[in-house]
Amino acid sequence: MKIRRATADDAAAIASIYAPYVQASVVSFETDAPGEAEMRGRIEEGGDLYPWLVACEEEGPPLGYAYACAFRARPAYRFTVETTVYVADGAHRRGIGTLLYRALLPVLEAQGFAQAIAAITLPNEASVRLHEMLGFLQIGTYERVGFKFREWRSVGLWQRALAPLSTRPEEPKAVSAVWKD
Repeated sequence: MKIRRATADDAAAIASIYAPYVQASVVSFETDAPGEAEMRGRIEEGGDLYPWLVACEEEGPPLGYAYACAFRARPAYRFTVETTVYVADGAHRRGIGTLLYRALLPVLEAQGFAQAIAAITLPNEASVRLHEMLGFLQIGTYERVGFKFREWRSVGLWQRALAPLSTRPEEPKAVSAVWKD
């Protein structure tokens, strides 16, 4: 399995991986699956600050992806990212999510981000196990904040320190400054 940076050319494959999570599960709170153009825009919006990674076998299509994005828009949050990972139907239980996170988290650390937050629709035992195995700790729950498939859904929050906290943190570096293919 090869982990590499995602490009805009991966947008269709990423949209295809994500669609079942939107259409048939409560894992995502989106209700309409984004298409290729929307995913391309999201990848490009991350620019060189927020990494998007894909996992592929040899030169095959992506079987999973992980990314980080801004946690919140206000400037004081700029040292914190929200992370997520998705694996294609039929590719679960092969360690792809773990491989993606084990690649993503060191990149975020090297960039200088201080904290990673994961928001998990509850219940989702597999996602909770994955995050806790990788050092995320549950820090709270938003109770019944999303309404999907005719039910109110809660979201658990997991947090992982990426770097020691400083009273004078340096601005996060670009992905290209720390990513080595």
